[in-house]
Amino acid sequence: MRTASITRKTNETEIALSLNLDGKGESKISSGCGFLDHMLTLFARHGRFDLEFECKGDTWVDDHHTVEDIGIALGEAFSKALGEKRGVCRYGDTILPMDEALILTAVDLSGRSYLGYALSIPSQKVGSFDTELVEEFWLGFTRTAAATLHIRSLCGTNSHHIIEGAFKSAARSLRKAVAIDPEFSSEIPSTKGVL
Repeated sequence: MRTASITRKTNETEIALSLNLDGKGESKISSGCGFLDHMLTLFARHGRFDLEFECKGDTWVDDHHTVEDIGIALGEAFSKALGEKRGVCRYGDTILPMDEALILTAVDLSGRSYLGYALSIPSQKVGSFDTELVEEFWLGFTRTAAATLHIRSLCGTNSHHIIEGAFKSAARSLRKAVAIDPEFSSEIPSTKGVL
């Protein structure tokens, strides 16, 4: 099984996270940030990843450190669980409708970190959550997952729908990318022989 456990401790956050790429979409999540908990529950379900983590962060300051560090820890877990990436499909993409919003994501498990972020989120907050932190989460994730992720809203007027659609779409794209390709299960999907 492709699993990973990550412990990350800084002066701002303390995170214990476990990930199973070949799971059933089960999750147990506690970040201290309710909106992020909801998004990552959806992420686990739509990606069919088993995800469990607890984060104790300085949310009395704001949610920035918590959101960014969870992105970093989750990216580390993906990287560790994938290992040398032998047999993976490598690429995944999804166009996902979320009511009036339409979201596009595309992933390459290239070994190169890049975030192409073009979500147009109309409001600065959803409840108490600062919507600018969505980009910070995905930046943290792509840096440590060593993956390319393009994520964009093609249309939409409801901030919640755009963000929810983005997490669901990214999860489905990642699910495709990490899947084992039965025709090439013993190969690393690169002419370089390494990802």
